[in-house]
Amino acid sequence: MQPALRARTASHASATQASRRTYGALDLGTNNCRLLIARPAPQGFVIVDAFSRIVRLGEGLATTGRLSDAAMDRAVSALRICGEKLRRRHVHICRSVATEACRRASNGAEFVDRVRRETGIVIDIIPAEEEARLAVMGCHVLLEDGDGPALIFDIGGGSTELVLVDTSGPLPTTRDWYSAPWGVVSLTEVEPGDSATPEGRLDIYTRMRARVEDSFRAFAARLPQAAREHMRLLGTSGTVTTLASVHLGLPSYDRSAVDGLIVPAESMRGVSQMLSRMSHAERVELPCIGEERADLVVAGCAILESILDIFPAERLGVADRGIREGILRTLMARDGFS
Repeated sequence: MQPALRARTASHASATQASRRTYGALDLGTNNCRLLIARPAPQGFVIVDAFSRIVRLGEGLATTGRLSDAAMDRAVSALRICGEKLRRRHVHICRSVATEACRRASNGAEFVDRVRRETGIVIDIIPAEEEARLAVMGCHVLLEDGDGPALIFDIGGGSTELVLVDTSGPLPTTRDWYSAPWGVVSLTEVEPGDSATPEGRLDIYTRMRARVEDSFRAFAARLPQAAREHMRLLGTSGTVTTLASVHLGLPSYDRSAVDGLIVPAESMRGVSQMLSRMSHAERVELPCIGEERADLVVAGCAILESILDIFPAERLGVADRGIREGILRTLMARDGFS
């Protein structure tokens, strides 16, 4: 074999071997435990395995300041499954992160130690700023084209991240950001009430809206006038994907129909207000909500409407991607994959 040909063959073999590397990204939030396993591919990556389970790690945290034993047990059970998947897929490198529940809990660090002992997974408790950055990295490609800054938001279980980004360069840059201490779990727990009557449901929703609006006030005052002239808005969370599914009238959740969807903002307001007026039993009957989301979706609606108040875009982009995809892109970029 000629030296040049030998060199090209070796280079091709090396590139092929590198592309077979498998990466993992695990996001342990206040409400969900999610895992993605993927391999590099041209213009991104190919998912080879995934896992998602509602674990409600932050259940009761707003009142006790601690992760409960039952919540930790649920999370560890889900993480054991994740650990098995990571081993079975021979993952080259994985990054696992925890967000608001573990940040706020007085026993968050103890829980992370338990996870390492019982599952072998090493979890980083990341600050809110990094959480926001990863979410942007994971979903910004779905932003509508346009000039001026755009707002990307992530409604989580324990917090909501708002990121004002500049998209004039090849990658978005953060102009401003804010982490509100209200997500679907934390807001639901601090605003209880009588949900058995229409009047009681309206009172709960009004109080939720007021609490979130008060939290957003300082960030809203910082938004530049230019952001209000050419508004682009993109949401990544279970709330926006669920509401988009209801908007479409899907018989069951379909990621291919939701991820990348552009919805009129007023339609999302309409869905939010409709759900806030429904009883728990009525929400359970909706195919894309069901028992698992029926009690938390109203808080998500209140947060979404408050976002539309401070950033009244005509359309809302919907992303079924976020922190995990941001982790994968970061890990692969370090290894030279674009």
